[in-house]
Amino acid sequence: MGTSVEAAITDKLGRRSGPRRKYTVLEKRGMVEETHIRGASVPEVAQRHGVNANLLSVWRRQYREGMLRTEAPAMSGALLPVKVSTPTVLPTERSRALKAAEKEPPAYVEVDFAGGQRLRIRGTIDRQLLKDLISVLTSR
Repeated sequence: MGTSVEAAITDKLGRRSGPRRKYTVLEKRGMVEETHIRGASVPEVAQRHGVNANLLSVWRRQYREGMLRTEAPAMSGALLPVKVSTPTVLPTERSRALKAAEKEPPAYVEVDFAGGQRLRIRGTIDRQLLKDLISVLTSR
C-alpha cells in the first residue's frame, strides 16, 4: 500500500471529471487499521491518503461488519451433478384462482316466490345488493 496521492482530473469548477480511483480490499483495510491507532483521526488519515473522510468512515463500518475480509470464502472446485427429472411449472395467479374456485362450492342466493317461481343468483353476492333484494321482495 503506497501513500502517494494521485491528482484527480477536474473541470474548471473543480468537479471530478476523470475516472474514480479503485482501492483494493487490502488498501481499504490498511487505511481503516491506521484509524485504530491511538491518537489517529479519520480526517487526518483520509487526507494523508487522498480520500474523503466520509468514504473512510464507510470503510470503517464495512470493516466492523466483516465486509473487508481479505481471505476468500472456502470453496471446493468440484461441481455436483444435477439431473432434472420433470420440468417445474410454477402456478400462475389465474390457475391458483381457478383451483380455489373449484374447491369452494359456488355461492348463490335462491328465492322461492308464492307462485312457484324461483330466482337464483350465482356468484359472489354483495352484502348491499342482498339487503336491497330482501327489502324489495318483502315490501310487496
